[in-house]
Amino acid sequence: MIRYVKIKRILDLFFTIILLIPASAIMICAAIAIKLGTRGPVLFKQNRPGKNGMIFGIYKFRTMRLETVKDGQPLSDMERMTRVGTILRKLSVDELPQIFNILRGDMSFIGPRPLLVQYLQHYTSEQMRRHEVTPGISGWAQINGRNGVDWATKFEYDVWYVDHISFAIDVRISIRTLTIVLARTGVNQSKNETMKEFGAAETRKFEA
Repeated sequence: MIRYVKIKRILDLFFTIILLIPASAIMICAAIAIKLGTRGPVLFKQNRPGKNGMIFGIYKFRTMRLETVKDGQPLSDMERMTRVGTILRKLSVDELPQIFNILRGDMSFIGPRPLLVQYLQHYTSEQMRRHEVTPGISGWAQINGRNGVDWATKFEYDVWYVDHISFAIDVRISIRTLTIVLARTGVNQSKNETMKEFGAAETRKFEA
């Protein structure tokens, strides 16, 4: 595992350099579409825990309106989603800026998805093991349900990946990810939510 982790970093840099030019063209088009569609910044930056729980800033294309309330009522994620944002999410183009996170070493192409910082306080010791490896743009959980599975199952998949990380598994995840992106499945959990927040209630359910 240790030997492959070192090779994995080299592979990440190699493929990032190869993909940088075509990805840049797509990102420029996405940035223009976002800017023409709604007011506000093109990029969305948020702190996430990475390997060993170290906090870093993750980059994504902004897919939601800045407004969070309408007529005194809070808007759901899906209500805030812009037309351009919906397309970007379906094609997973909103994740492309994370290529710069990979260059910096914060992320890998393959690994458990980096989640919100506030989730750290709710993880069990077993769930915390997902931070033993570098987080990725796609992972074992993403090819086994994406946002369509519950948190407990998703974390089980993440920990499984930590225990079985290998070149063969990463290739399998990469191929399956491309298939899912083309099929545009599992993008949102429901018509009102992209994914329910994880909290203490889910932790108790996991431990039960």
